[in-house]
Formats: sequence, C-alpha cells, structure tokens
Amino acid sequence: MLRRKLYIDLVNWKNSHRRKPLLLQGARQVGKTFLVSEFGRNEYQEFIYLNFEQNPKLSALFEDELNPEIIIENLSLFVGKKITSDNTLIFFDEIQVAEKALKSLKYFYEKAPEFHIIAAGSLLGVSIGKNISFPVGKVNFMYMHPVSFVEYLEAAGESLILNEFDDFRSMAKLPDILHDKLLRHLRMYMFLGGMPEVVYEYVTHENIETAREIQTEIIEAFSRDFSKYADNNLALKNTEVWNSIPWQLARENKKFQYAAVKGNARSSTHQLAIEWLKSAGLVYQVHQISKPQLPLSGYANGSVFKIYMMDVGLLGALLNIRPAIIIDPIAIFQEYNGAFTENFVASQLAIKRAGELFYWTSRSDAEVDFIIEKSNKAVPVEVKSGLSRKKHSLLSYYEKYQPKVLYRLSPRNYEEQGNFINLPLYSVNFLNE
Repeated sequence: MLRRKLYIDLVNWKNSHRRKPLLLQGARQVGKTFLVSEFGRNEYQEFIYLNFEQNPKLSALFEDELNPEIIIENLSLFVGKKITSDNTLIFFDEIQVAEKALKSLKYFYEKAPEFHIIAAGSLLGVSIGKNISFPVGKVNFMYMHPVSFVEYLEAAGESLILNEFDDFRSMAKLPDILHDKLLRHLRMYMFLGGMPEVVYEYVTHENIETAREIQTEIIEAFSRDFSKYADNNLALKNTEVWNSIPWQLARENKKFQYAAVKGNARSSTHQLAIEWLKSAGLVYQVHQISKPQLPLSGYANGSVFKIYMMDVGLLGALLNIRPAIIIDPIAIFQEYNGAFTENFVASQLAIKRAGELFYWTSRSDAEVDFIIEKSNKAVPVEVKSGLSRKKHSLLSYYEKYQPKVLYRLSPRNYEEQGNFINLPLYSVNFLNE
C-alpha cells in the first residue's frame, strides 16, 4: 500500500472552517488523481469524478454561465444523478484545459461554499502563468511532490524501522545494522526515484527492469507535453533545456550554463523554457545567495543558479544508470560527481519549501550546497557523496557567519562535534520538520 502524507492534509482541508475550493498542483504522474480518488471514496459518501482532458465535452457545461446552481444542474444531467453538497466531493481533474471551469471556482467559493471541490491538473502551473482569469484569494492550494524517501520506506514494509527515526528528533546515532539497512534502501530509492507507479511496481513485483521501463514511459510523456502545451519554438527550447540538465549536473561545477544547453543559447532565448519547466513541476531552480539572511529570496542572485530534476530516479533513467550500481555500498552516491546525491537532497528539501531552494558560494572556492530556513534562521547544509570527513566549505562559512549549527548530509552515520552535525543522507526529510 502506497500511503501519501498529503492524505492527512486533505482530511484537514475537508474539516477546516477556512475551506475553499482546493487547487492541487504537481507534475504529471506524481499521483494526484489516485490520491484524490482514494480520499473521495474513503472520506465521502459520494464522489464525483470529472476529467476535462478525457472528456472535452465537459468544458461546454461552463461556457454559458458560471452560476454554481446551473453548473451543478448541468453536471447532474451529465453524470446521470442528482449532485448535492451533502457529504459529496466533486473532483475536477485536468482542469487546466478548461479555463471557464477554473474561473468557476471563484463563484463556488462566493455563492456555494457548501460544495466540496478539488481541482487538479498536471500543467496547472503552466496554465496559471498564461495570465488567464484566475480566482485569486478564492481557493486553497496544495502541491504534490513525488513519493518521499520516508513514504517509500513505508511502502517497502519498513514501518518498524521508521519508528527508529524518532531518534533523530533527539539527535541520536542509529545502530550500525540499521544504518546499513537504511543505506541499502536509500540506494534503491535513488535508482527508482519517487514516481508512484515506479515505486508501486517495484515494491509489489520487485522487477527492476519493469521499473526502468515505466521511468522511460514517464519521460516520454513529459516530452509529449512540451509540444502539446507550448508553441513550437518554446517546445524546442523546453526539450533542449530538459535534455541538458543531466549533463549539467554531471559536471563538477553544477552551476547552470546556457552555453551547455546549445552553443548559441542565452538567457534571453531559453529563460522562458526554464520557467515553463518549473511551472510544470519538472525541475527545481536553486539560486545562489550573496549572504545567508532572511528572507533568503531577498538575497538571491537571479542569474546564478543550479537546476535539479524533480525526481532522482528520472535523472538516472536519462543518464542510463544500470541497476548493478545499487549493489555497491557507495557508487551511486558518487556517480557523476555526486549528482544523484545532490539531486536526492534537493528533491526531499523541496517537499516543504515549495521548491524554493538556495545555495551559497564564497568568492574563493567554498560552496555550501543548500541554505535552508529553519526555526527562523538561515541554516547551512552541505552534501557529501562520500565518506570523507572534510568540511572545508562549512568551516569557511562558519568563519564568515558564525551560525549556531552546521549540518552535513553524507552516507556516514550520525556524528556530532561541537556545533557540527553529520546527518546520514536518509534522514534528510527530518530537516523539514
């Protein structure tokens, strides 16, 4: 069973006195439809599912008038039964293809707040960026990411070992036998990634070959979206940027370079493609900051950044990493200059930070991979793909800013030396708490 933490958030939304129509965003195939369907069938007596992409005729029901009463009457005729607000969830899926349906959420909030409505769309973020009429202030928002490592562990039947994670709340070292077991799971997760269909396939059938086939199919679906939801010129640039990301990350200096996309690429020609990929939920853009002060976004350099893929497993599929790498105790962490390790950390940190991530570099050669906001402070987090204890960049950062704590994420077990804390990579999710 693949349980998602977002389910609890949906239950809280249902019971909230501030409930509005909900917009659920997230990339294609991260599990939005499955989660909302499960939630609707478990938590309501009636669940009405309407997919605007599968059934284009639905859009016509919103063309004439956006009066919720009339819309509900028309939808009742469409589904063949009377729709009431009593213990009923209405799910508008792939709503990005129906602008009027998206606009109608405003009127449901204002004139018919008794109805429980969730709207979702794989390219909803892209649609919102097109300056279409959008119900600002009239909807609640949630964002769905791929399956986290903690969710993967539960799906893999490791609920008991998850209880041991409580030790990390009080900062304690796990026994070596558990540490090694978690690293084995982490290596597998870094190969599989967090796309729900991939995870479900592997934990159910343990077929690594089929899991890779599904990853390839997902990548092909993303590529089709480039041309389906963008004009020809932008679609070409989307493809160029997307295909360049694995090789950008494989370099020792992972700073994004337009010249590595294409010889004549410039920010003026490919910046829109980056924004499109971000809006589609496919990449995370991590900006360099000049100094670690809050708000971090206020000190971000808009022209210096890294780009990570939203799923580490898809990065491996694009680079054609072979399954045998999982057996080696350390290889996948170090592959391509630690690209997988950094991408894994970025994807886990982004879950609680709406994809807004930052890193710091000095004028010399020091670099701290991530600066996160935690307890109203800027906290440095360095990522190490190997077992080395060297912490040159963190020490350089400390000399300059004197933070109370320095974090390093690495394959090593928990270790604490004064204000320096080494956290094992598999505990990254708890930096979000």
